[in-house]
Amino acid sequence: MTPAPPPPVGCGPQPPLAARSLLTPIQAGGLAAVFKVLANDTRLRLLHALVRAGELGVTDLAAAVGMKPQAVSNQLQRLLDLGVLAARRDGTSVRYRVVDRCVAGLLEQGWCLVDEAGARDGVTGRAAACCGGAE
Repeated sequence: MTPAPPPPVGCGPQPPLAARSLLTPIQAGGLAAVFKVLANDTRLRLLHALVRAGELGVTDLAAAVGMKPQAVSNQLQRLLDLGVLAARRDGTSVRYRVVDRCVAGLLEQGWCLVDEAGARDGVTGRAAACCGGAE
């Protein structure tokens, strides 16, 4: 029997963004580094596949995104280095899962931004529903 994975870490209760102190240069640099790693279409697709499935191996992820396993492994390493993924050995394979619970929300908000931009350009989308209907 495989042990249960530990619970996700990450976003806990936080004050509203408008109530927080302005980012320091160091905090802004750290946030920019996170966005730099996430600003990659392949890594975003891998994260989405993992959020949807819960846990996948490299072969399954490669099939999901239409890439070679070695290329997927390289992208997964960047996400592991960022600390948003965890890996566990399952026999001869390695399985990956998202361990930072902020990731799903960030993907949802990013998708919302895309939908909002499309709505402003006259393209129908789910912008009002995903972003609380705020104009």
